[in-house]
Amino acid sequence: MRDRWDLAPAAARARGHAGNQRLHERWLRFNERKKRTVIANVAVARELAGWCWSLAMIEDPSPAPAGRR
Repeated sequence: MRDRWDLAPAAARARGHAGNQRLHERWLRFNERKKRTVIANVAVARELAGWCWSLAMIEDPSPAPAGRR
């Protein structure tokens, strides 16, 4: 997995790292508040799904190859 991480563009690595840290901190806050782990996991997974959706919706600035419009 580290090899694939190294192949990613710097911007993607930075955004991924920031997302990982944010979700981890969120899970820790749930844990500190004595929330059940099932509840914390679902909340973090829901947020992760939204974050993945936001990545998928980013418009690619490069033009589409010919024949793929």
